[in-house]
Parts: sequence; C-alpha cells; structure tokens
Amino acid sequence: MASSLLSLNSTLRDLLDAHLARIAAEEGLDPQTITDAINAGTMVLLGNPAHKGLKPIIVGQPSRIKVNANIGTSPLCNCLNTEERKLKAALEAGADTVMDLSIAGDLDAIRLGMLAASPAPLGTVPMYAVGQQILDADRDIASMKADDLFNEIEKQARQGVDFMTVHCGLSLKGAQYGVEADRVMGVVSRGGSMLSRWMLENQRENPLLEYFDRLIDVCRQYNVTLSLGDGLRPGAGVDAGDAAQWEEVINLGRLAKYALERGVQCMIEGPGHVPMHQVRTQIQGIKRLTNNAPLYVLGPLCCDSAPGYDHIAGAIGGAIGVEAGVDFLCYLTPAEHLTLPDEADVRAGVMASRVAAQVGEVALGTKRAVAREALMNEGRKTLDWDKMRAAALDPEQLDKRREEHKNEEVCAMCGKFCAVKMLRDRKTEQA
Repeated sequence: MASSLLSLNSTLRDLLDAHLARIAAEEGLDPQTITDAINAGTMVLLGNPAHKGLKPIIVGQPSRIKVNANIGTSPLCNCLNTEERKLKAALEAGADTVMDLSIAGDLDAIRLGMLAASPAPLGTVPMYAVGQQILDADRDIASMKADDLFNEIEKQARQGVDFMTVHCGLSLKGAQYGVEADRVMGVVSRGGSMLSRWMLENQRENPLLEYFDRLIDVCRQYNVTLSLGDGLRPGAGVDAGDAAQWEEVINLGRLAKYALERGVQCMIEGPGHVPMHQVRTQIQGIKRLTNNAPLYVLGPLCCDSAPGYDHIAGAIGGAIGVEAGVDFLCYLTPAEHLTLPDEADVRAGVMASRVAAQVGEVALGTKRAVAREALMNEGRKTLDWDKMRAAALDPEQLDKRREEHKNEEVCAMCGKFCAVKMLRDRKTEQA
C-alpha cells in the first residue's frame, strides 16, 4: 500500500495536528474530510513553520474559496513603504493570501518585511529574484545557472515563504510552441518568458523540470506548497486552449502526482485570458488532467479590451470558474496591464474577487454562501440595517455610502417611495 502524503511529510503532519481543530471549525468541515482531502492532493494546507506569526489556511473545495492579492515593486515604481501599505490594505479587504512579486529594490528586505507583517500565507516567484540579479547586472537571462535558481528557492524556504510559483511544467517543446507565429500574444508570464528564453538560447530542458526531485526535497522539508505555474497561459482570448497551453497542463498533472507521492503539496495555476463561453470547459479540462488538485486562477479574464476594468472582467470569469471547480482566485486590479496597483486598486481587486467567490459559491449552493444571502434578504425585508451590515461582504462600504442618511430607516434612493416600507405599512394598517 502506498504511503500517504501526511506520513511522508512530518512537517505538514505536525502543522495540521496543531491547526486542524481551528480550521475545521472555521470552514464548517469535518476534520476527517480535511485530512482525507490533503492526503488525496485535492486540498492543500498553506503554512511554512519558519513563517513566524502565521495562521495557516486550507485551499480546495469544499472549503471556502480563497482570494490572493499580488503586490510588489517594479523598476518604475519602487517604494517599500507603499508595499507595506498595500499589504495592510489587502489583508483589511479580506485577502486570504498575499504574493510578493517584487522585481526591484532589496528583495530580501522586502520579503522578510512582508513575512513579519503578514499572518496570512505569503507566496513568491523565486525566478524573479534570480532574474533581478542577472538583468540588473546587464547579463542575458540565458546565462543563469541551475544552482542560481535552486539556491534562491532554498533561501526563500528558510525565510518562511509558504508557497512558490515555479514553472516546472514549461518544457523546451512548450517554449517552442509559445513563440510560434500562430500564438497571438506569445508568452506573457514573466517567469515563463525568462525560462523560455533560457531554454531556447541554450537548447536545454527547463532545470525545474530536469531537476524536479531537487525541488521536492527542499519543499518537503519546509512544507512549501508548489504552485505549479502556467508559464504558457493564454495572454489573449484567442490563444486559449492552444497546443502550448495544454502541453504545459499535461506536464503539470504528471508533476503534481509525482510530488504528492513524495510528500509535497501542489496547487495548479490556471488560465489568464479565456472567453466566457470557454471558461467552464477550460476549468473542467484542467481539473481532470491535474487529478483535481487545487486550481489557482488569474481571473480568468473574459475579454481583452477592458483596461482599467480588468478586475470586473476577471470577476466574471472567476465566478463562472468557481462554479466549474476553481478553488483559489488570484485578484486582478483596475491597474492590470497598465501600471502597478495602489492601495485603492488593491482593495478594489480583493473585493471584486471576493464577490466572484460569493457568486460562484451561491451557484454551488454552499451553506455559508446561501446563509449570507438569506441574512441579507432578511435584513432588507425588515429594513434592518444591522443585519444587512452583518451580511455584507464589505460592511465598511455600506457604512460609507449610507453615512449621510444613516438615521433614516430607508435608503436614500427611494426615501418615502420605498417599496418594502409601502407594502409593509399597508399590512400593518389593515391589521
């Protein structure tokens, strides 16, 4: 009989033992359901014991759909204090995890600061740190050594990073598919583009794929969850479902199974730009090919022509995706494709994804989502603003919008024309 994941990974087992009762109570799930799902690889426990002050969480249906916020510096916008404020804004808005995607400045200091400030799991893309060192030295990314990447991964694991995006499924063949002329947007993943260049220039296989066992050994020791990245995700709707995308997805499924059998947890990263009518089949296809591992998606964005509103395009795809099987939503903000998000963008992005999660869970009929809807309906029927506030995904927004008329029983849109009050008062008079 094959060994279970928890028997192979003592760090994960100890972490689960310490937090299982709390997590089960918060999620409304039986502890055995969680344990079985983690062993099966359909749920992951995000938590590196080296991350001090961490509150581990689980990802994977039937647990609550989780939302991630991406923050981090860029060469054109690099301010540590700004990133600290964005981290705070993301957590206050209800993000379940945060990813540090910094590519400028003192990356170790930024990462360690985020780890110290965040009780939520923190993710990274180690390839970015390696790329920064090489590109800032005016060298070609093709000069990277495999040891450069694995040493960075091990360092970040020691620092306490909880999950890492690693583009292990991006093969040399996939990179060749990605740059073919019939792919409109080519390779839009930053990490994927760097690895593709390295492979194509050196005519060598992806070191993350070639030396996958080395990666497993590091991640098992620290319980770092592998977020198997979609380096060939479609960057335009017309590229969705092409050979490049599916070649990588097939690889990801095989790698996730291999890692699970060796005691390492995996999530699968999903598509970016996918037309709305293809979202369901995309999600179902990915879940099938990756053994129902937790699926972590960016959007999906259902149209390409809404810069400034990509958080809305992504929320539409995210809601459909959740109902089709998505487990984890990575937010998009109004700044997507344009600039680095500010605090307001971060908050808007988190809330858009939280709305998408609620919409999807209502469609699935999950008890927590349906109960929230019922409480809101009860509050609206009785004009009970306290109940409406308790049910609201963003109670602060409710307070802000209502402030000027907060002493009124009705809202400021209808006033004495309130439909609920008009018929309620008539029934009272007849009684």
